[in-house]
Amino acid sequence: MSSHLEQEIATQPMDWRRVAGRAADFAGVLPRPGERVATIGCGTSWFMGQAYAGLRESSGHGLTDAWAASEHRLARGYDRVVVITRSGTTTEVIAVVNHLVATGTPFVALVATAGTPVAQAAQSVGALILLDDVDEESVVQTRFATSALALLRSGLGEDLAPIAEQAEAVLGETDETCLGEVADAEQVTFLGSGWSIGIANECALKLRESAQFWTESYPAMDYRHGPVSIAAPGRTTWALGTVPEGLADEVRATGAHFENRDLDPMVDLVRVHRLCLIKAAKAGVDPDRPRHLSRSIVLT
Repeated sequence: MSSHLEQEIATQPMDWRRVAGRAADFAGVLPRPGERVATIGCGTSWFMGQAYAGLRESSGHGLTDAWAASEHRLARGYDRVVVITRSGTTTEVIAVVNHLVATGTPFVALVATAGTPVAQAAQSVGALILLDDVDEESVVQTRFATSALALLRSGLGEDLAPIAEQAEAVLGETDETCLGEVADAEQVTFLGSGWSIGIANECALKLRESAQFWTESYPAMDYRHGPVSIAAPGRTTWALGTVPEGLADEVRATGAHFENRDLDPMVDLVRVHRLCLIKAAKAGVDPDRPRHLSRSIVLT
């Protein structure tokens, strides 16, 4: 029997097309060009915020910061805040949203679960984007996170159609074609540049959660300032997107495998989702229910 995680990974190309088609409906609450914007989230949602922030700034739409909900600097002053939360019940996020409502700060909340504290607060001020059609049974987030990012990317004017096609192609590959020797790696380090740093962070988190697997993540240019010391035969350095000149040769000189394909980084994340299933099976763990984790972190 397949896991919930496996089933939810498979729907992503269709999910991205569907949410991208809804972006125009939310133009009134999504960030506008020139606004100072902050994103708020925890774990995976924070990393999606990092990716969106990098994309928004690099495309000239305006200053965009990404904060973990517990470490935000909203007192700096922002024109709009983007809140990403699958459950809508995370303690730190609820506190931020209550503050935004109380201060009248414009915000938009992307939530998977209706009727939750964040969803209700956002709905009360007309700032809710409900993505309940991409909610998940697995504790491990996949399609909600990538669909939230797909919607935000579409809101920046990006065409998600070719990206969804890439993801369909990756999902249609055999494990060997999709992952090759990475499937047998004893350790993987993910590298990103610009907006793909957030994706690299998410790639590493997914493998840690689903398979209890040793992963790390860094900005690609910073990798040579220490982290490259763990590169060795049997290990993989996986770069998303553009690779700094000379880095691939330096990694290969250590005996480690260097992984890089000409794919959108969000599609590379889908490849990592597939790797999660393989590594979880090898470790004999349930990818839907990571140890020590639950769907939402509610502090008392």
